[in-house]
Amino acid sequence: MSITAVQEPVSSGITTTLLPIMGVVFVAFLVIGVAMPVLPLHVHDGLGFGTFVVGLVAGSQFAASLVSRPWAGHFSDARGAKRGVVAGLLAAAAAGLLYLMSLGFSGSPLMSVAILLAGRALLGGAESFIITAAVSWGLALAHSRNTGRVIAWVGSAMFAAFAIGAPAGSALYAAYGFAAISLATALAPLVALPLLALLPAVAPAKHARASFVEIIGAVWVPGLGSALGSVGFGAVTTFVALLFATRGWANGWSAYTAYAVAFILARVFFSHLADKIGGAKVALVCAAIEAVGQALIWLAVRPEVALAGAALTGLGFSLVYPGFGVEAVRRVAPQSRGLAMGAYTAFLDLAQGLASPALGLIAAGARLNALFLVSSATVLCASLVAWWLVANPSTLEGSPQ
Repeated sequence: MSITAVQEPVSSGITTTLLPIMGVVFVAFLVIGVAMPVLPLHVHDGLGFGTFVVGLVAGSQFAASLVSRPWAGHFSDARGAKRGVVAGLLAAAAAGLLYLMSLGFSGSPLMSVAILLAGRALLGGAESFIITAAVSWGLALAHSRNTGRVIAWVGSAMFAAFAIGAPAGSALYAAYGFAAISLATALAPLVALPLLALLPAVAPAKHARASFVEIIGAVWVPGLGSALGSVGFGAVTTFVALLFATRGWANGWSAYTAYAVAFILARVFFSHLADKIGGAKVALVCAAIEAVGQALIWLAVRPEVALAGAALTGLGFSLVYPGFGVEAVRRVAPQSRGLAMGAYTAFLDLAQGLASPALGLIAAGARLNALFLVSSATVLCASLVAWWLVANPSTLEGSPQ
């Protein structure tokens, strides 16, 4: 296993550098993609719970990711990003086994959903390790001028997995039930493990790293913007399939695919903008686009309008996370990149852990589409945070520019 010193970034083409890491992330996140459109249906229709429990089950993954972010960041900086990815893949496979176990208690819905919650929590920790370590890995291998591109491209692999996983998961669920989803969750991460043997590791940083509290203090403003902007993402991934089902519209998975395809295309063609013109400026525009997409879903009376709203949501959110991410990384020293990405992403996890159940309560007390209006207003607040960052730029001296 070759080791690349963190102080000597690879200067070869960014595409060649990142593709192997993106491949591992893609395989790993298929396990989340296959469950996205069917988990709400399994909890709602299969186990008989309401929208609040649907939101709770979905949000538990993000809550677990939030708790594990500091650990994932410290582990990646101190032990190496490659080891962080391996740990995450093993935990994801174990989550699939818990999914399978929950099916053994289908006659006792409360016990079944409790085990399912445990599996979602373990998967949240796995996701935290995989994506935090993968981004840190990419940042160490690529030049600092490609910060936004690294964050965007690694994230694109994740959403490509969502785009393919959503229809695949729907087909598996329709043909074989939730057991097939559970098996896919357990086996897909193990497929990614052999790929890691071919990839160069990065030596852990030798210099002293900042504490998590110090990192939070440095990144909390862009983190807040990312958190507010992520609410639209949570609304689509958790509730759009139920919206299609309650309206009698077929192929609810197509909204996930429309979202993910627009998301990926935006990152392919525009991921360089955050590095070129500034992350806050990009986030300002993209959060507004995302808010318009959420408003379209709220107003939709036909599935085509909802699909357009999902696509606009994906287009907008595509560069919200890397845009604010560039602002976050610029505020920390290079040896704390993993912890910084963990802290920054923790804000997104907190938003998802709170927003999914909260939106579920809104849907329970009103029409289901009302939650997308609330989400749209929340995402607009992310534009205000981006506007503040544009007006008040701050860069840590010596950090990547």
